[in-house]
Amino acid sequence: MKLSGEIALASGFIFDYSNMINTDTITPAVIETLESKAKDAADALLLIREQGMAKAHLSKDGTPEHVLFTKLPFVQNGNPNTPESIAKLKQFGSYLQQEIDAVVFLGVGGSYLGNKVLFDIFAGSGWNVGCEKSRHGYPRVYFSGNNLDVDQYSEVMDEVEYLATHRLGKNEQFRVLLVPISKSGTTLETLAAFSYFYEQCQKSSLLQMEVAVVTDLDEDISPLYNLAKENVWQCFEIKEGIGGRFCIFSDPGLITAAAIGMDIDAFLCGARDMENACQSASLGENPALLNAVLKYAAAEKGVDIEVFMPYAAKMKSVGEWYVQLLAESLGKRKDREGNVVYYGRTPVSAVGSTDMHAQTQQHQDGKKDKVIQFVEILEREQQIVLNNPFTHISSLKKYDGLSVDHALKIALAANEEALNSDGRLNAKYILPRIDEYYLGQLLYFLMLSVAYEGELADVDAYDQPGVETYKQIMKQKMSHQ
Repeated sequence: MKLSGEIALASGFIFDYSNMINTDTITPAVIETLESKAKDAADALLLIREQGMAKAHLSKDGTPEHVLFTKLPFVQNGNPNTPESIAKLKQFGSYLQQEIDAVVFLGVGGSYLGNKVLFDIFAGSGWNVGCEKSRHGYPRVYFSGNNLDVDQYSEVMDEVEYLATHRLGKNEQFRVLLVPISKSGTTLETLAAFSYFYEQCQKSSLLQMEVAVVTDLDEDISPLYNLAKENVWQCFEIKEGIGGRFCIFSDPGLITAAAIGMDIDAFLCGARDMENACQSASLGENPALLNAVLKYAAAEKGVDIEVFMPYAAKMKSVGEWYVQLLAESLGKRKDREGNVVYYGRTPVSAVGSTDMHAQTQQHQDGKKDKVIQFVEILEREQQIVLNNPFTHISSLKKYDGLSVDHALKIALAANEEALNSDGRLNAKYILPRIDEYYLGQLLYFLMLSVAYEGELADVDAYDQPGVETYKQIMKQKMSHQ
């Protein structure tokens, strides 16, 4: 088996793994010993694709549960995303564009992290302070319910009331849409925030409130759905077989895409092309499988920390989303045979070049127990070339004519070279640009990589039994308050 050091897809997406092999940790010989395991992992994913079931996977109630994330990129009847469901989202986005002044999304975990990724990349920090024209009529967007934090509640509510007081909306009365997102319809953080905002909006004479819910559309499961039926609120569905950390390509994530006018079709197309590119059992032809094998090989050598480090400030939330994906999917006490294995890596979110002035000291000089994953964006929509206004200071002359983006690329290259000089594992995902299509490719690639690694390690990548321990303790404590 010959590994070239990178896999370049026809789309332009590149997985550069050259700094993961030929080191003291992972040699070509090590990879060769894992080829049989890799084939088994590919076969297991094929079974998930065909049957929607993963080996030994059960719901938290101990009943068989589907695994359907591989069907999300394909919009067709019988899949989680159907032509009707996507059309409904787009119509919802058009309604918000015409009628709603502010949306408050209320969710935690997978019901928040993916939404924040989409907002940060395609709306950004200036979205809410810009004029309506700059948003093409789409509403201001706020997030809450991702923590039990009274200050966060108050800050969002104060801002909405300020906008209403100063008539900074498109309507005579400021129209606010609350969107609680919870599969069970009982999530503490989500329902606490929803209760607060619902009551505050009801009491305000300045606000006209509407509600849309995203939940399981089973009245025996979700009290939130029962509330929606009772009050005739619009409903979007969290489908069975789609775990929170995999839901960004379905209603719970796409509802934010609709609210900011994102190109949903391009986003799903990116995921679909990545799915089609990652089905081979050959490591040289399947970047997600190879990524999983390299991470698994590193884990076998004692690497138990993974740093996700995009060189783009607005991709910080991608790292935060990936923290959940990696930690919940692979952090497992037992394998699927019931053996205690304590598998997984501690995920760390970083941003280049910011964290070169913080975390890189540990990456470079600390224990060799880390793999660093870079993300590089080849082309930026905007370019800034500096002029030096302080010509009399000789030490600042080097900044005259400097391209800021080129400097960022130099910083990434320097970080790579420094790590390589000490045999420290690192790899790079390269995107031609950051748009809906390529974000779809990257996020889906990461999902598949985690799924393949779960098969290699023989752990259930689709459950999270560890969180049930604190939930039971918390539930008991809450009952005695």
